[in-house]
Amino acid sequence: MTSFEVAAVVSGGASGLGAATARALAARGAAVTILDLNADAGEALAAELGGKAAFVRTDVTDEASVAAAIAAATGAGLPLRIAVNCAGIGWAERTVARDGSPHGLEQFTKTVMINLVGTFNVLRLAAAAMARTEPAEDGERGVIVNTASIAAYEGQIGQVAYAASKGGIVGLTLPAARDLAGIGVRVCTIAPGLVDTPLLAGLPEEARTALAAGIPFPRRLGRPDDFAQLALAIVEHGYLNGEVVRMDGALRMAPR
Repeated sequence: MTSFEVAAVVSGGASGLGAATARALAARGAAVTILDLNADAGEALAAELGGKAAFVRTDVTDEASVAAAIAAATGAGLPLRIAVNCAGIGWAERTVARDGSPHGLEQFTKTVMINLVGTFNVLRLAAAAMARTEPAEDGERGVIVNTASIAAYEGQIGQVAYAASKGGIVGLTLPAARDLAGIGVRVCTIAPGLVDTPLLAGLPEEARTALAAGIPFPRRLGRPDDFAQLALAIVEHGYLNGEVVRMDGALRMAPR
């Protein structure tokens, strides 16, 4: 296995997919900076991972906040080569509710701002930092892994805001990879299916079992470690670029 003696940033890194990825990167030798709003969870994870991990409280929708986090990640002397975007929220609301009221614009805007604009904000600032590093093998300076969702393709009833935000991440993957090809930065996206994150952990066990039963194979919920394993595989595979990889056990979502 490759040892990652580089700096890495993980947005949404204090829990769920991000925490699993931060742990996996740290285990491979990367100096990981955890970007998250949850200071308690972020500081606890950084302490767990030891001296090569750090936490920076970060609002991914705020330019100055992300710039400060990227500066902190690059301040330890290692080149920034890896950025994984996991920050995001879910939202469920119909375009028009049964009582005739329209979807809240504020909720739609917030979902798109955090999931899509926040992803792009980290991507652009991380890529700019990578552009200032010396190229490695094949001229590569870094890799950025984003998180979409299979809702980008099969958004369910009530997922219009979430699906739009994740569809935007799918849509920017190829043009971002083409934009950044000249500086040697790859861009890929993972589109997970049903993963056992804190969002699903609050469901009753009966509901979780029913969800898992609908997945063709393997008939279980995805695990954050599955995501982390795929993220690291993308980092290692230097010829993967501009691609969105579904990680869903062959699940195709029904309307509801």
